Amino acid sequence: MTNRRFTLDKFSVGVGDRFAHQAKAQLEACLRASRAGVEVVPVWNKSNREHNIIGSEPSSTRAAADAAVKSLQWTKPYYCDADHINLQTVERFLTSCDFYTIDVADFIGRKTDQSSMDAFVRRHSELLGEIRINRVEESFEITPAVLSQVASKFLFAVQQASAVYRRIESAKGKGNFISEVSMDETDFAQTPLELLIILAAIADEGIPLQTIAPKFSGRFNKGVDYAGDVSQFAREMELDLAAIAHAVREYGLPSNLKLSIHSGSDKFSIYPAIHSALKQCNAGVHLKTAGTTWLEEIIGLAEAGGEGLALAQQIYIEAYAHREELCQPYATVIDIDPQRLPVPAEVRRWSSEEFTSALRHDPSSDSYNRSFRQLLHVGFKIAAKMGRKYLDLLEANEEVIAKNVTHNLYARHIGPVFLGDNGGS
Repeated sequence: MTNRRFTLDKFSVGVGDRFAHQAKAQLEACLRASRAGVEVVPVWNKSNREHNIIGSEPSSTRAAADAAVKSLQWTKPYYCDADHINLQTVERFLTSCDFYTIDVADFIGRKTDQSSMDAFVRRHSELLGEIRINRVEESFEITPAVLSQVASKFLFAVQQASAVYRRIESAKGKGNFISEVSMDETDFAQTPLELLIILAAIADEGIPLQTIAPKFSGRFNKGVDYAGDVSQFAREMELDLAAIAHAVREYGLPSNLKLSIHSGSDKFSIYPAIHSALKQCNAGVHLKTAGTTWLEEIIGLAEAGGEGLALAQQIYIEAYAHREELCQPYATVIDIDPQRLPVPAEVRRWSSEEFTSALRHDPSSDSYNRSFRQLLHVGFKIAAKMGRKYLDLLEANEEVIAKNVTHNLYARHIGPVFLGDNGGS
């Protein structure tokens, strides 16, 4: 029997809180959504890499979420996500988390044993021939060669997801957590047919999947807008939603299974397409943001002036000095033009308005600098090394920072995706 406590709602938003100081401000955005007529469940996500850089543990994410929920008297579900985990990193998350993003992108393309391949193809004769999917005008043809080829590419990755899922299940008990499989951090987008075959394999493994994060075409760089063909993204999303609905009917996957879109934050140009697809297909979505709150902390500090602005400037100056080291782990998801990065001497002279105008994601502003924003996006390690100096200023400027965090999450993300408006941004 399914534990209702761990049945993910139709709409959910993944929020990152790297320094565990903004959970209350983030939850306030979900409360505003509720008052506007839509329930959006918060999921606080933080990866093993981020914990290692910050020097934190998953228990701090849980404590911050619990405190925010208590303070604002939130009575609806909320979760803590062990983001992008695998067998090597899952252990530290088993106590504090109840949502697990199982990342198998590194295993795509690795071959499983031939007997597993042959068994999968034999078991899924229904996938051979002409495949018709509700809401999709064209039909698809899957030959034995195509089925074998797709299985060869993805089956080992699904088996790895199963191994991680079994480890979590053994620790927490069946039905006591939410599972997501992530395949987005890879080079090529999965086709709807590939997604359907992947979901058949996941069902074979008995993983009660509630969200799946495929790769979409285009660039999902950290902290800046989508780079690609928006109409193509919209078509891919509609086909993926149809493939998911088909797999739920055919393979007995959970009825609430939905897409998880790992946005890298601030993909404003595709938000209307996401909202339109959800409305057209009566579907849910998990929108995962990443790092946008950390940047709002910096904006809030700069806005406060004085020591706050000086610290924001110092963080950029240090990030500029260590830009190669900071960018290396994120090389595939950032596009920084070194010629567009302001030199430290210039930034040191900036006013609060000049700093925030360069950093705040407002494409209509001539002052907005996407390279400046991306470098600071990956520069949170600098703030982490500052320890209490950074945290003390966060606490001293809580009001102005919280205002920015809440407005950003509600007006620029929740509003466009879940309400279909611009939230007053």
